[in-house]
Amino acid sequence: MASDPKVHTFEEVAIHNKTKDCWLIISGKVYDVTPFMEDHPGGDEVLLSATGKDATNDFEDVGHSDSAREMMETYYIGEIDSKTVPAKRTYIPPQQAAYNPDKTPEFVIKILQFLVPLLILGLAIAVRHYTKKE
Repeated sequence: MASDPKVHTFEEVAIHNKTKDCWLIISGKVYDVTPFMEDHPGGDEVLLSATGKDATNDFEDVGHSDSAREMMETYYIGEIDSKTVPAKRTYIPPQQAAYNPDKTPEFVIKILQFLVPLLILGLAIAVRHYTKKE
């Protein structure tokens, strides 16, 4: 590591998002992983998908080995200016109408499957009752 690490802005790092020019932000540090793109066990797509954001969670979720963590020092090029990193966006699900299971076609079919046999049974009993000879 350099004695006085260069501080990069988020915008500066975000433009390096191609196979031939790829920078990542992990744990507040900036890494130029371009030379490692072809050698990455998960493929270059994994690294490219982590560009333009703080990739710390992506990196930690995989569970990299100690040797992979040591290898990162080779690609270290500086620190990220934390003031320029955008706040994480929280997922807000789209508003949907309340689900009413009584209005689905499946519900109507289930009701009919219950009522039609009862209707047939009732009709059969009525016919038997009124046609019974005494």
